[in-house]
Amino acid sequence: MGFDINLQRENGEILATVGDPKNILHKLLEHCLADEPRLREIDWNGDTTFNRLQMPRFLAEWEIVARQAKNTDETKLVAEIKQLAEKCADGIHLYLKFIGD
Repeated sequence: MGFDINLQRENGEILATVGDPKNILHKLLEHCLADEPRLREIDWNGDTTFNRLQMPRFLAEWEIVARQAKNTDETKLVAEIKQLAEKCADGIHLYLKFIGD
């Protein structure tokens, strides 16, 4: 089972979610973890939360993940997560949360 990625308010209300039932992110992130400190902080087995102040760097590193995407499923998943991250960057009291296994 892969991640669920949520855009949440500070009270925990989920505004949008992207699921990864095929565990695609695990493969994509493996190639990026050594060089990208923000992505290295994502906990495979727990939850990882990013705030709007972290989004510019997260989005820059996410472009590296996007370059790893080789098929339609990978490209779609990466793009959907990027959209959540961009919304997080533009809002106050919004968080991008990766929920691990």
